[in-house]
Amino acid sequence: MLIRYGTDGNGKLIKKANVYTSQEHLISNTNIDPDALQIIHRLRDAGFTAYIVGGAVRDLIVGNKPKDFDIVTDATPSRIKRIFRNSRIIGRRFRLVHVVFGSKIFEVSTFRSNAEGSVGNEFGTIDEDVLRRDFSINALYYDPISCQIIDYVGGMRDIKKHILRPVIPLDRIFIEDPVRMLRAVKYSATTHAKIPFSLRHKIISSAVLLSQISPSRLTEELLKIINSTSAYEIIKEALDTDLYIYLQPAATALIYENKNFEKSYLENMKALSELNRTQPDARMGKKLTYLIKDFVYSLTDWKKEAKDNPVFTEIYAKTWSDCRNFVLPMNPVRRELEYAVKSILNELGLSGSSKQKKEIKKNKKTKSTVQNESEK
Repeated sequence: MLIRYGTDGNGKLIKKANVYTSQEHLISNTNIDPDALQIIHRLRDAGFTAYIVGGAVRDLIVGNKPKDFDIVTDATPSRIKRIFRNSRIIGRRFRLVHVVFGSKIFEVSTFRSNAEGSVGNEFGTIDEDVLRRDFSINALYYDPISCQIIDYVGGMRDIKKHILRPVIPLDRIFIEDPVRMLRAVKYSATTHAKIPFSLRHKIISSAVLLSQISPSRLTEELLKIINSTSAYEIIKEALDTDLYIYLQPAATALIYENKNFEKSYLENMKALSELNRTQPDARMGKKLTYLIKDFVYSLTDWKKEAKDNPVFTEIYAKTWSDCRNFVLPMNPVRRELEYAVKSILNELGLSGSSKQKKEIKKNKKTKSTVQNESEK
């Protein structure tokens, strides 16, 4: 292990970070997306520093395949934009650059200062940027050129010990961004990292802060969970820390009220996790069926419904509306929720084929004609 030194305010030489070599971290660049490596090389060739940062580094260390490769640099967004024609600057306050390679998007951010806390937008140095990272396991910087990991906060140690430790002080971390609570339970579930008592207590006592988060952002976080191979573990942890009520209030209320509903709901989350493992590209509508199945089953006596009304008619529209309200504040794509509702109704013995819909209209027309004739 190497040491990175710097100086304090008085010019005194001090230790800044541990530096781990390839023999210690065992990351292979063959597991890194070639386009991410190209971005790093082009930034370096232009005279800037650049690292892979965050969850991708964590996943590479533990042997998981990263879904995304975030990159951080000392180049400003405007300079990054000049280097990459295939890029666009996003964000109003917190400006980032998306570098696009076909269907792939790489997020490139500039080192930020922590002078305004962890959510400020002033540019800074890597020494400051690391103090804005949420948890130590996500605060590692990997240089694929020297094949070294820069660790300012003991992240390597915490990954090996399976401990989730915040970088930002507990009195600020969730006030500045309540969504970090959801990330905490997600990281704990996906990395098998233990949440220390003090952190767990802070999450539970701060859970109400999620009520301030916009529905669009909560939807984004819930969709990540629904797509995860650890969906069951994340949702179970979110229930245990009082967070799930802000993601799915209707489902949480039923879970609190009915032990049978809770058992069945969590079994469906296990099945969802297995689906994500075996069919990662399954459409969202198929995944949503696991989220709403127990609720739909509880709506009515479906055996009687199927016998009295073996086709969709008005029952589909009402069920869809009920499910739409049930999953709030999540706002999934309409056609995907429609797919989920139709799949469950079909499973219950109701069918919505176009042929049967035509038959419904024909029967309604015949019934109306007969009624008119009798009235005459």
